[in-house]
This record gives sequence, C-alpha cells and structure tokens, in this order.
Amino acid sequence: MQDTTKAALLLAATALIWSSGGLAIKLIELHPMAITGLRSALAAATLAALLRDRLSFSLSRAQLGAALGYAGLLISNVAATKLTTSANAILLAYTAPIYVALLAPLFLGERTRRSDWLFIALTMGGMILFFMDKLSTAGLWGNIIAIGTGMSYAAFTLCMRAQKSASPVESVVLGHALTAVLGLPFLLQGLPSAEGWFGLLYLGIFQQGMSLLLYVWCIKRLGALPAILILTLEPIFNPVLVALGYGELPGPWAMVGGTVVILAITLRGIPGALRAKAARPAPLPSE
Repeated sequence: MQDTTKAALLLAATALIWSSGGLAIKLIELHPMAITGLRSALAAATLAALLRDRLSFSLSRAQLGAALGYAGLLISNVAATKLTTSANAILLAYTAPIYVALLAPLFLGERTRRSDWLFIALTMGGMILFFMDKLSTAGLWGNIIAIGTGMSYAAFTLCMRAQKSASPVESVVLGHALTAVLGLPFLLQGLPSAEGWFGLLYLGIFQQGMSLLLYVWCIKRLGALPAILILTLEPIFNPVLVALGYGELPGPWAMVGGTVVILAITLRGIPGALRAKAARPAPLPSE
C-alpha cells in the first residue's frame, strides 16, 4: 500500500477518533472542568512520554499564546458539549476561520481576499441558524460557549502561524498542561465512576494524545486538498455518534446551519489547495 493511500485511511481514522469525543464527554457523569482537566493531564503525560527526546520549549509569546488558545479551546468545547447538543458544540467551533480571516491582516500582515468575505458571510449565516432552534437556558449558554471555542481555535491558529517553523507539539503539550492545572481541582466535587475512568483514559490517551501523532504523520504525506476533505468527517460524524450512542438529536435549524458551515469551510479550502498543488514543481522522472 502506498504511503498516500495509507495516510488517507489513517487520517480518516484520526477524524473518526476526534469525532468520538462528543459521545465520550456526554457519557461521563462528572463536572465539565474535571473532565477536561483529567483528559488533558492524561494527554500531556502521553505526549511527553512519547516525545520526550524531541520537545523543545522556547516559551516565546507566540508559543504561550498558542498554548492559551488551545487551553481555551479544550475547556470551552467540553463545557459546550455538556450544555448544548454535541452537534452545535463541534459545528460552532468550526466558525474559527471567520476570526482568522478578520484578524490575520492585523496580527500577521496576511491580506484577506475579497472572495474570503463571501465565505465569512456564509459561515456567519450558518452560525445564526443555530440560534433559531428552541433552546433552553443551558442550551443557549452552550451555544455561546461554543462560539468561544471557535474564537479560541482562531487564537491558537494565529499564534501557531506566528511561530513560523516551530513545531506545534510544544504548544499543544503546554495547552494540555495548563488545562490540567485549571481543571483538576474540580475533582474535589466528586470522582468519576469506573466507567467514567475508562472514558477518560480513552479521551486522554487516544482521542487527544496518540491521535495527534497519527495526524502529524498523515499530514506530512497528504496534500492540503485531500486532508481538508477527509477532516470534515469530524464535524459530520460527531453528532452521528452522539445520536446513536446517546440519543441526542440536533434541532432542524442547527442541521441546516451545520451544513452551511461545513460547505463554506470545504469550498473555501479547495481553491487554496488547488493553487498550492499547481505551484508545486513537477517531480523528476526518477522520483
């Protein structure tokens, strides 16, 4: 099997592993902060053990900013998943490119093209549809927190981009460590059950820890276009798994809004990936 084929299959498996996080979080009876704290403690330990000879912490502003953004992403995503539907939590997080497009010119000096504004308008329109469903007070706050997940994801992306050639792993490890410090004290409110510990071990070691290494291996062997298309499996399968395993269904307007968001992100990514592919020099006959 060629490396590209293997990478495509493993990246699809990675997306499915990531998408399983919503169901696992729903099934664990524990305070959201305790869940995210334990998950991140296990993830940080897993990554530190597997990459102990390759980690190099510069503690630059960009690295620390990325760590803070990643911690915000982790904490808000778990809280949103507990308070609103898993579909809303994951799909509203995917509005992050809106904020990147708006802030990249200011923080990175990267121009936002006029065509990007159509993408921003489509994504914002899809986001508004989430709030047209009948929501409880908790569901409303869950949606608002999920928008914060998208903002945190954008901050993480901008700070990672600012690091230029730096490895993303250090910022991820620092983000998990910070999340663990903030979340573990909430265990004083109660410990997980035996089933809860099993779910947390899965979330920390596999869903967050080892899956990152799998992603890094795959992304080096795939083009941007197949990668972005394969990774859209995460927001698609997340609510499907929750519906099958937990019986939770998103509202009709949320389903329409989610479809708009996914289509906007996919269509926005395709032209850039095609341009990058066209600009790549042709391989020599011997390659």
